[in-house]
Amino acid sequence: MNRREFLNDSAAVIAATAVGVAGADETSPARSPSLHAKGANEMTPAKRLTRDNAVLLLVDHQVGLYTGIRDIDLLTLKHNVVGLTRSMLALKVPIIVTTTSEQMWGPLIPELADVLRGVKTIERTTVNAWDERRVADAVKSTGRKKLIVTGISTFPAIAALADGLETYAVIDASGGFTQTQVDMGILRMQQAGVVPVGYSNVAVEILADNAASEAEAVYSALSMPFSGLVFGLRQYYSHA
Repeated sequence: MNRREFLNDSAAVIAATAVGVAGADETSPARSPSLHAKGANEMTPAKRLTRDNAVLLLVDHQVGLYTGIRDIDLLTLKHNVVGLTRSMLALKVPIIVTTTSEQMWGPLIPELADVLRGVKTIERTTVNAWDERRVADAVKSTGRKKLIVTGISTFPAIAALADGLETYAVIDASGGFTQTQVDMGILRMQQAGVVPVGYSNVAVEILADNAASEAEAVYSALSMPFSGLVFGLRQYYSHA
């Protein structure tokens, strides 16, 4: 195998790993048939997240609220939510941003505000972002039916289900005030029908093809060291 073939193969492996759809071998532990069937069904063409059916909702990523987060390292959380946001911008996926009572909880974190220049923030007073009509209307106006939610609250992901949307909660780009709170929130969301996902899973699933013109921008946004190395080498050898 020459260098170019190696780099092409490596890029494909990165995408499969990030999306989390690499097949298990025969030695892998057996999974519940119902869970396996559900997982397989999630990845059928009709169920996949695409740049044409998805919309991102960023909820309450505010300076004051971040001081109370205890379930995830703040630098990791900022890295993940900013990376997800940058990748969605690269893929031209609509982004809706909302904050709550900024006089109480402060403005959007500066790292995210810097990426979202020109994107309007909807400030509200409601605890549940979906109870604010402007937020729900902004999401619905995109015409997208797959809602990706990240924030400091699980309420919008559950509430949006009642309006006919399929919702995906980005767990590693969200935060909670205790681990117990987060664990219970995830259980509640799953019971309601919300799909838990990771920040890189979402971006690479929507990217779909490493040959897409946005691929380099998406992997750069996600800032995964191994992907940056492979794509950097690929670019170098493509000009060799």
